[in-house]
Amino acid sequence: MRKLAIGTALSGALALAGIAAPAASAATPNLVFSDVTVNKGKAIVVGTTKTVNVPVTYTLTRPADLVIDNKKTFAAVTLYRGTLKSLGNELDPEVMPTCTTTATTDTTVTESCSETIPVDPEYLFEAADATTWKAAGLYAHLDSTSSDDFLSSEYDAAMWGNLTTAKVQRAAKLTVNATPEPAVQGKTLTVKGKLTRANWETGKYAGYKGQKVVLQFRAAGTSTYQNVKGITSGTAGALSTTVKASKRGYYRFVFAGTTTTAAAKATGDYVEVDPPALQL
Repeated sequence: MRKLAIGTALSGALALAGIAAPAASAATPNLVFSDVTVNKGKAIVVGTTKTVNVPVTYTLTRPADLVIDNKKTFAAVTLYRGTLKSLGNELDPEVMPTCTTTATTDTTVTESCSETIPVDPEYLFEAADATTWKAAGLYAHLDSTSSDDFLSSEYDAAMWGNLTTAKVQRAAKLTVNATPEPAVQGKTLTVKGKLTRANWETGKYAGYKGQKVVLQFRAAGTSTYQNVKGITSGTAGALSTTVKASKRGYYRFVFAGTTTTAAAKATGDYVEVDPPALQL
């Protein structure tokens, strides 16, 4: 597969498609993008540092006489926010799709295609990017001539939007700490923690205030957590509540997520519980 330089082929074609019609001298080929699936139908959860590689699969039907050579002629699926006429943001594959022919007729070729769209947190510029994105099929044709004395390039581009949707969410984190340790059976146990989520503008995690979080407990020797109580995150995402210590086991906080922020679970904090001191 040939590495696709962002800013030259696809991105340049995307920019043109967003602001101008293809060149009048070129006829737009009849391409059909269907059965588009992004990230296996799951939300795309992005933190602050790690690039998330998003798999995309689809079926492409093209004219039999149209050659997609990935040198001068390109076809791929991209993700965009907003409308094709006014893009709020867009995400493109950096390596060309892999396609396998599945059917042919006298006039068409049908291919099963797969590609990967890398989502770097640096590509997400603002809070508005945590929303539902759309998928578009892209066709681009590049004619270029270059030498030491002359450089010329011309794009023809077309896009087919609203092929499917994909939700992009901020990653969330939860911490938990139960004290005192060990606890005394029947005495008060304080459980604290913090709920934070990715802030793509600063590149850091920030407290997420005013969110419903559930405290859960799993007794030692068992495999299932049980809900204990619900609380709401405070300033800077702070969490704090109290319970009566009854048996040894693990405490954790669980956040169900929102439309913009992914769900999260804290790693359970083990607490040993001692029996009450004997009264002599």
